[in-house]
Amino acid sequence: MNKLIQKNVPWYRLSFVTILHALYRDSPELPLKHLGVRADTEWIKASLDGLGLTTEDLEHMLWDRVLAEALRRSGKPRLVVKTPSNVLVWERIAACWPDAQYVFLLRHPAATVASLHSSFDPAWRPEEAGSMEESVARGLRYMNVVEEARSALPGLTVRYEDLTASPEPVVRELCEFLGVPFEPGMLEYGRFGHAGFTPGLGDSSLNIRSGRIQPPAPLPEEIPSGLAEICAAWGYPHPDNEPSNVG
Repeated sequence: MNKLIQKNVPWYRLSFVTILHALYRDSPELPLKHLGVRADTEWIKASLDGLGLTTEDLEHMLWDRVLAEALRRSGKPRLVVKTPSNVLVWERIAACWPDAQYVFLLRHPAATVASLHSSFDPAWRPEEAGSMEESVARGLRYMNVVEEARSALPGLTVRYEDLTASPEPVVRELCEFLGVPFEPGMLEYGRFGHAGFTPGLGDSSLNIRSGRIQPPAPLPEEIPSGLAEICAAWGYPHPDNEPSNVG
């Protein structure tokens, strides 16, 4: 099935800022798993059978058309899709866009959970109490699937800490992976016009609003024990993984 979007880049991450503004359309967060197609009646089911299509096929066509329109309006040649929850349907994304390139942005899991916890808004998650335990569980849900996707898909792994500490060499490596020329302006994303910040859709913190690459916040003094396994998988320190605590 021909796709309108031939080159898009899903960024599997939990927090990131746009640095490839000159070449890529940075789409607003679009949780694809919530954008679906219904075929409830026997008539439409029979029609789809006659066409040799499934509702999943139709959903892929819908996703592709929506992102193609976003790309057309931007006037840019490529698209970055960086909605965190899309990692939960990474297998479908890989099936929908087989030519996609993948960039996996890792960050110390304790920092990720701390960020999730500090940004909790009961208006968006009325079913939660806003506890640290809930933030750990939610963070692990995403991080474990990121690791699953990272193990199955070809792609480039970028560490948040490296990107913020030495942005130019990291961005140069990223550009080489994507096959695009590096431009110094990529490091000055605050100079470009961006769409407004919508509450609940992506990072709208003071850090990203500053227009400058910010150093990572210090790690919390206490790192939840439940993060030990994913810290080990991603090569980050955790007190429970120290030699004196293993065995």
